[in-house]
Amino acid sequence: MDDKQDIEFSALEPFAAPLDEIGTLPAVFGSPLRYVQGEGVIRQAGRYLSRLGIRRAAVLLSRRSQRAEGRDLLASLEAAGIAFELATFAGECSLEEITLHTRALQSLKEPVDAVIAVGGGKAVDAGKSIAHRCKLPSVVVPTLASNDAPCAAVSVLYTADGVTLDAEIFDENPVLVLMDTGVVARAGERYLVAGMGDAMATWYEARACIRNPAGFTVFGGRPTLAGNAIARLCADTIFEHGIEALAAVRAHKVTAALEQVVEANTLLSGLGYESGGLAAAHAFAQGFTVLDSVHRNYLHGEMVAMGTIAQLVLESAVDDAARVAGFFIDIGLPVHLGHLGLSVADTTELNAACEASLAFPFIANMGMQLDAQTLQAALSEADALGRGLVASKGDTAYRALHAPGPASRIS
Repeated sequence: MDDKQDIEFSALEPFAAPLDEIGTLPAVFGSPLRYVQGEGVIRQAGRYLSRLGIRRAAVLLSRRSQRAEGRDLLASLEAAGIAFELATFAGECSLEEITLHTRALQSLKEPVDAVIAVGGGKAVDAGKSIAHRCKLPSVVVPTLASNDAPCAAVSVLYTADGVTLDAEIFDENPVLVLMDTGVVARAGERYLVAGMGDAMATWYEARACIRNPAGFTVFGGRPTLAGNAIARLCADTIFEHGIEALAAVRAHKVTAALEQVVEANTLLSGLGYESGGLAAAHAFAQGFTVLDSVHRNYLHGEMVAMGTIAQLVLESAVDDAARVAGFFIDIGLPVHLGHLGLSVADTTELNAACEASLAFPFIANMGMQLDAQTLQAALSEADALGRGLVASKGDTAYRALHAPGPASRIS
């Protein structure tokens, strides 16, 4: 199978078009049609889907979700009289997985009118790609607040082995995102922390993009003031309420702080990065996925956290780098390469990651000349900063989240 032929939209085929022969870009803002968040909302799924006119749906769930929160969702669909076709997500948002489910849905005798994706970031992204191919609206029901995938018109594609392959950027966002904070409160705290790592980057990447006159978003347009403001609110919310929200998850309780941080991780970060812009933090994170030991054992937001510190180093934003790294230490995110199982001495691996980072199109939003050597130097400096802070503050929170060892890969 030719992978590229199956990618219908990519970062090179943007939604926006230049306004004139000079290439001036319009500003573009995108968002889901509806976002609903609260404890227990998954049990009301039938109500919200009915309001959107959905009568028959395909439901994509992992086997774990089928035994857990998926039961509540399916029961709600049945109670609302919504028929459904059940599909099992195997764990990787790969072209093979997407094609398999797309063909199955297209061969149904009785077609569905929406695709509902339940699960973590990869399940959500797979659902959006399947829905797009079937020309159907997508509905997203996240079971974690570990990343900002749910609201976006973007699916990150991976190889069957989990290495980043490309991204599909659609003309449509999900019609409904249903975020049950009760489910998040019962999930492992490492996922919420990883989500804060992913979301914290939103502001610093949006800031880099809007400062660069040539900066562009995933829609192919200029960042909007709304996207920039949302991105900043995202970081402010996490700085203010992150530690308290983490305590709530440890106690398996839904609190006001948890509600605010879940919204920041999911809605604010999703809108902020799409309409504000990406930059080096996510480029570094995508680069890390080419290292087998990293992509199999660490979460996306954990890689982004290290990338955020490295981006701030590239910008010579020393105070911001120290503030962000200090906060990451408090909640248990990586602040040096050792926290990702790497070392500055791993020059071959780091060079491979940096070369892969340069292939990430939005690294151009940094507005500076970059090469693998420059990126590797930034990682080395970020590593030194993190190690210095750990020497004075310790890294108890990180060790608690990663004991007895790195987590399994998350779909």
